[in-house]
Amino acid sequence: MTDPERAGGRRVIRIVALIAFLVLALVFYFVLLGSIAIELIGSGKPAAVAMGVGVLILPIIGVWVVATSIRAALAHQHLARRIHDEGLELDTSDLPRRPSGRLEKAAADELFEQVKKEWEADPDNWRTNYRAARAYDYAGDRSRAREILRRAVELERVERRGGDDASPTRPQAT
Repeated sequence: MTDPERAGGRRVIRIVALIAFLVLALVFYFVLLGSIAIELIGSGKPAAVAMGVGVLILPIIGVWVVATSIRAALAHQHLARRIHDEGLELDTSDLPRRPSGRLEKAAADELFEQVKKEWEADPDNWRTNYRAARAYDYAGDRSRAREILRRAVELERVERRGGDDASPTRPQAT
């Protein structure tokens, strides 16, 4: 194993450890909030009961947010791994970068225009959608990147199942 591979592996382990720590901290927080909510509801006083119900809703929403975020992250990582294995990652190694490491705007826009043409030629392919999402991200349009990436996840899931499920709604490129 080469040094960059070891460094990449250590980085992944650190990220997973951080996520695990944050999830455990949130679980502790949700249990604490839940117990406070139950005490408030158990008091029987109308104002306390109303507050207890409100406090009880927070951990429920929190669990939903954490679960959907982790599920989405795993799905995105699955697509990234497949794209890497297929050799279809966007090559940005020779593009000019800002001191922050982000691509320069003109280079990101040029990359986006190239990938947009691929996407428009094959909009129902999860690979072109994934590449378009990455290009949107490089160009700084995070909301469209997330939208297109969600569509790529849906399309890949349909392909993996080998089904002819209804194709996800095609967003408009701009």
